[in-house]
Amino acid sequence: MKDITDIIMDNEGFIYSIANKFSHYKSRDDLFQAGCIGMIKAYNNFDPSKEVKFTSYAYQYVFGEMRDLVYKDHNVRLNSDLMRLKTKVEKAKEILTQNLKKIPTSKELSDYLEIDYKVIDQILNYSDSYSIDEVVKDDLSLHEIIPDKMSDMDILVSLKWEIEKLKEPDKSIMQKKFFEDLTQSQIASNLGLSQVDVSRREKKILTKIRKSFN
Repeated sequence: MKDITDIIMDNEGFIYSIANKFSHYKSRDDLFQAGCIGMIKAYNNFDPSKEVKFTSYAYQYVFGEMRDLVYKDHNVRLNSDLMRLKTKVEKAKEILTQNLKKIPTSKELSDYLEIDYKVIDQILNYSDSYSIDEVVKDDLSLHEIIPDKMSDMDILVSLKWEIEKLKEPDKSIMQKKFFEDLTQSQIASNLGLSQVDVSRREKKILTKIRKSFN
């Protein structure tokens, strides 16, 4: 086969044709770069002895890298919006607590902020269901598992990103642990597993996540 640089140049149109499938995305250049990464991965894994066209084989790699880029960027923007709204709700909660002399209900916050109370509920659940310093493995917190240079927002987004890549039931276990705030016993009952199995899977997953950030 040719050098990977030549292959990328020869298939520039092929990469951009796949990028066109993500026409809503903001940057074609970023999509193209992701596509090039996919092309390199395909090149490294391609077996010329197989009777398959290289571009047919490479498609899944190129498309996959672009899809992951778009998905990750979407999650970053989504979580950024949620954090801004969370801050707004928390400030309103402080004001109403002082004015009403009690903790405001979702309905009272909804009326004050003129935001649907269902959205308020989601924000409150979002803020209560995740703790950066929650002990997740023996006596380790996420800050000790993931590099200090990452912000809390980066950790949250990265954790969600890593969880999305898991297969079931591991994916559900971690979602329920970090974003539904369930105990191992509750998770086990919910998923029809033993608590020992849930504990074993958690430790294995967290070890994998820690390695992915090192």
